[in-house]
Parts: sequence; C-alpha cells; structure tokens
Amino acid sequence: MPDEPIEGDDVIPDLLPFWKMHGTGNDFVLVEADAATASDAEWAAEAIRVCDRHFGVGADGLILVLPSAVADFRMRVFNPDGSEAEMCGNGIRCFVKYCFDRGLADRDGEVGTLSVETGAGVLEARATHGADGDVTHVRVSMGAPVLEPAAVGVHIEQAAPVLDLPIEAQGARLDVTLVSMGNPHAVTFLDRPTAEFELDRLGPAFSTHPLFARGTNFEVVQVQDRAHLDMRVWERGAGPTLACGTGACASVVAARLHGYVDGDVEVQLPGGPLRIEWDGSGPVFLSGPAKFVFASEWTAASWGGPTS
Repeated sequence: MPDEPIEGDDVIPDLLPFWKMHGTGNDFVLVEADAATASDAEWAAEAIRVCDRHFGVGADGLILVLPSAVADFRMRVFNPDGSEAEMCGNGIRCFVKYCFDRGLADRDGEVGTLSVETGAGVLEARATHGADGDVTHVRVSMGAPVLEPAAVGVHIEQAAPVLDLPIEAQGARLDVTLVSMGNPHAVTFLDRPTAEFELDRLGPAFSTHPLFARGTNFEVVQVQDRAHLDMRVWERGAGPTLACGTGACASVVAARLHGYVDGDVEVQLPGGPLRIEWDGSGPVFLSGPAKFVFASEWTAASWGGPTS
C-alpha cells in the first residue's frame, strides 16, 4: 500500500488503496482522500458499491481521511445506502488508529492525542499504543449530549429531556428517550433480553418513523445493573450492526437520565463491550478497541454488482 495520501482532480482514482478495520465488530473501509478528489455524489455511490457484502469489500461504512483547517484531520462517514452520517463512535476509533499506524500523526511515547473534525464538531481522542507501536484502544471525548427534541429532528411541544415519548410502528408501541450525540438516537428500555426483541422487523420501522425528520438510530437496551447495559441497535442508513459507539453513548445518557445507572458503564453489544463515562453533565467519553483487518485496493472496473 502506498505511503502517500491519495490525490485526485474531480474523480475517484481508478486504483484506490484502502484499509479494512473494525471497532467492536462495526466494520469500515478507510481511504485517504484530497478534499477535491471527488464529489459527494461520487463518494456516496462508491460507498454503496464498496460496502456491499456480496459484490464489494463489505462494511458498515466508508470513511474518508481528509485534511482539516480546524483540527489535525477531518473524518467523513458514508453509510452503506450512500447517506452521510454526522458522526460514528466506532468509526472514529478506527480513524484515529489509521492516522497513527499509517504514520500520518505523531505520538508521544505510549499515548497519542488527535483532534478530529467531524459532522458533530471537533472531537479529541487519546490513543493507547501496544508493544509493537500500533494503536490498540482509543478514548474519545464525544461532546456533551443534546437533549432538545429538535436536535434529533423531532418537532414537538415538550421540554427536554424527553424520556418516555410513546411511538407506534408495525403494531408495536414503545416509549423512547431522545438523545443527540451529534446524530439522532431513540432509546427504548426493555424488561426482557434484547435478543428477544424483533429488531429486524421493528428496527427499520422505528428508525424511519415519520416523527423523525432525518430518521434516527434506534437502540433497544436492557439494564443489567448500575454499571452494565445490554444493547442492540438498528443504525440509520446501515441497518443492524454489531456495535454503535454513539448509540452506546446515547443509551448510557438515557439510562442515567432515568436513574438506572451511575457514571461509568460497560455496554455489552453483539460485537463486544464498550466503556462509557458520563458524569451527568459535560462530555461523554467513549473507550474501546480499534482493529486492523487487512489492506488492499480496488478499481472502478472491478465492480460486477448493483450500484444502488
């Protein structure tokens, strides 16, 4: 794989090197791109192709590593349906590992810090390096949660926080708590194991409910105790994923607002655990692993599958 960032002039290069990575099973394709490499529409179309698990590489999102005028680097995330996400908690950990392990960012000893421009603002990350020098875990200051309903695209006459908003879809009625972590979340608490919830049937119905002007990420959560949650997610634009970093943050915020948990919580997801810290005000902190899977390259001529 080349050591230099990819550059272009209005189109995606014919030969595009990438890294496949995952954070707690939430997997991504990461590429370096100049700001002028291609249009948003071209990247959206490329995301649909590359994320396809039968005809493409297969991923929960395409992440662009870009230069930034306000931070060390800029991150853009395109979902498998071509839409762009404001933020991705597992994706940003992979992003930080990519920048350090590729030598794009410098570190000081066993720890490195990085500022990342995202659609949810500039976020600060702290990376821990293993014995081989590569990043193993990343802790990200995810910013303060926004609890106003308008922040998740819900326009109702109700003061924040909105803790038990009743919604009906596909014959099911649920009470949801609204939280924005720079992207929208609707969290519902269950009195049974999350594995018993019909996420494949109800997830898309609640994620695209007309109440949410921009759609929403939809989390189902069971409280285990004051320091442990079990969570599954239907991600807006991606569907069911093994983990969602912002969803884990939103679930802990929602649980603390309800009085279910304290300030340091392990959230168990299908892909593994994430640690979330929130003192009830100020920023939420997300900690978890970031893993390299493989490096390769693709060409536009190689695609034989559908493009939409």
